[in-house]
Amino acid sequence: MSQELARYLLEKLKKENVDDVVISLSSLDNTLIKFYNNKIATTKTWNSKDLGIFVSIKKRLVSTSLKTFTKEAADSTVKKILAFSKTILPNEEYNGIAQGPFKYKDVQETYDKKVLDIDPVDYVQKGINIALENNTKRTAGLFETSVADVYLLTSNNVEVQEKGTDLYYSIRALVNKEESGHIVSNSRVLSKLNIEKASKKAAYIANLAKNPQHGLPGKYDVVFDHLSFANIIDNLGYQFSIYNVESRLSCLNNKLNKKIASSKLNLYDDATLPNGINSISFDSEGVPTQKNTLIKNGVLKTYLHNTSTAKKYKTKTTANAGLVAPHPFNLVIDPGRSKDLISEVKNGIYITNVWYTRFQNHDTGQFSTIPRDGIFYIKNGKIDHPIKDIRVSDNILNLMKNIKSLSKDQEQIRSWEVDTPCFLPQALIKNVNITKSQ
Repeated sequence: MSQELARYLLEKLKKENVDDVVISLSSLDNTLIKFYNNKIATTKTWNSKDLGIFVSIKKRLVSTSLKTFTKEAADSTVKKILAFSKTILPNEEYNGIAQGPFKYKDVQETYDKKVLDIDPVDYVQKGINIALENNTKRTAGLFETSVADVYLLTSNNVEVQEKGTDLYYSIRALVNKEESGHIVSNSRVLSKLNIEKASKKAAYIANLAKNPQHGLPGKYDVVFDHLSFANIIDNLGYQFSIYNVESRLSCLNNKLNKKIASSKLNLYDDATLPNGINSISFDSEGVPTQKNTLIKNGVLKTYLHNTSTAKKYKTKTTANAGLVAPHPFNLVIDPGRSKDLISEVKNGIYITNVWYTRFQNHDTGQFSTIPRDGIFYIKNGKIDHPIKDIRVSDNILNLMKNIKSLSKDQEQIRSWEVDTPCFLPQALIKNVNITKSQ
């Protein structure tokens, strides 16, 4: 019935001589378990459906959604769209949506029917037990599974559907209030979810963080673990959107084909990444997705475009719609050669996690972020002692330019402070400005 309603809406809008129509229908089945103080605190399951409608009428753009899935509600929504379009000014920079039809390639490891049959309580209990067996006293976190079905229909001959699954495990293990470790594990398929590894590492960090001392301000070589580095790369990633570049919400304005980072940095946006959390075969216009090189050997190679912005700049869409604002799907960084970044540091800091990442100036890239959970002072290639109460206060492009080494191992990170999934190594960044956190 829902797909029939989407087709009904499309035909009804086309009869009104609208220019472009995009209808996206999504269904999501979720299970969420939260745990606290070593016990399951909340178990929740729910289903949500959403029918999104994007319409262009003489360059007047209207976006809305339908929550009641009846023809009567659809008829009423069409009337409202037509009436509202008469009250707004045209967007003269809008240049339309992609012309289909298209052929799509399957993205590997994005759907696993085994996810439908698992008992999530068993997985959570396993994670808690592992952390407690590794000398921690308390645990907190969540485990979420989801099964999605996405259907896209446009006035330009696009009709495509795709299913996906998603698993997200997050655990914070604590010895005491100031002695904690936080690790996540993400996967689209059950076989690549590693709750045991995440729980052991969280416990290891928590035990290593006993009796932290106050950190001292200064310039340090900093090893960013996967979770903390992902937070920084996520905040850089959205700045590749041409929408943010135009809105002066990006420090990448006027830097195309210029060197903006260390030659060691190769950064991609890849919606075709096997097992990528946001991997999908089509973007919001129905354009087949692809791998885009954002930074090659430190040089900025492209901004992210949809069909409309690509026409404006006389280039090709990067298949990153966002009908209004193009966006990255999965941010990927090539690994380096180092087996142990800490051993390369004489006087530095190891940061396992950060939060409250905020930009003081988006246009220049000035930002700050607060390390949390295990933070450690490094002396002569070894962890010397845990520290606390520090802040990273620097420029995000300075950090990219000062990348000294990258580790061999890569992990996929998505968390409550990392919206865009990142598949990346650890990073050693020199001369990072550290201030005191109040």
